[in-house]
Amino acid sequence: MLKEIGSYDAKTKLPEILRKVESGESFTITNRGKPVADIIPSQSNNKVKAEVAIDNILKSKKYTISDSLLDQLKEEGRK
Repeated sequence: MLKEIGSYDAKTKLPEILRKVESGESFTITNRGKPVADIIPSQSNNKVKAEVAIDNILKSKKYTISDSLLDQLKEEGRK
């Protein structure tokens, strides 16, 4: 559910509102009690996070362990 905020409060508290939106909250700006606009978190931020996560996964897959090193690690773990 969107939190309602008057246009005057939205104007005077914009930096605070933007910080809250950045953390996931959403607001409806009203003018004389009537809804005028919705402020919601940007979807592009989620896209950037997803791309970074995919890049990290792909980078981690490039590292391989040789069979001899894997056998050595198994033996050390059994001690």
